[in-house]
Amino acid sequence: MATKSVYVKFQVPKEAVDKTYQLLQVAKDTGKLRKGTNESTKAIERGIAKLVVIAEDVEPPQVVAHLPILCEERKIPYLYVPSKLELGKSAGLDVGSAAISVVEPGDGAQSLKEVSKIIETMRKTGATK
Repeated sequence: MATKSVYVKFQVPKEAVDKTYQLLQVAKDTGKLRKGTNESTKAIERGIAKLVVIAEDVEPPQVVAHLPILCEERKIPYLYVPSKLELGKSAGLDVGSAAISVVEPGDGAQSLKEVSKIIETMRKTGATK
């Protein structure tokens, strides 16, 4: 994809993307995930999401365009990953997923802290588009 979608507000470093995929795999086995845009939206609105992961290659972009805004309103950390297929796989799905939220990190609590710290650093340094 040559240009980023409208909803992608900042570029995420590869190390953060890799840590996020690992976190999702651990949380899938030992914690709780909400898979898909609708489930993620509900988790955000209910205030139970600890982290929201949004795919960059979602078509049409309107499917997930509201998620960053909701996350900012609720002060829930979020980040982008390049591939919805890879996002779905890391959460244990055979298909792609536009968004996944971590509700309980389980054994991935330390990874969640690391990823959240990276997101906070990106916001403070203004690593936005």
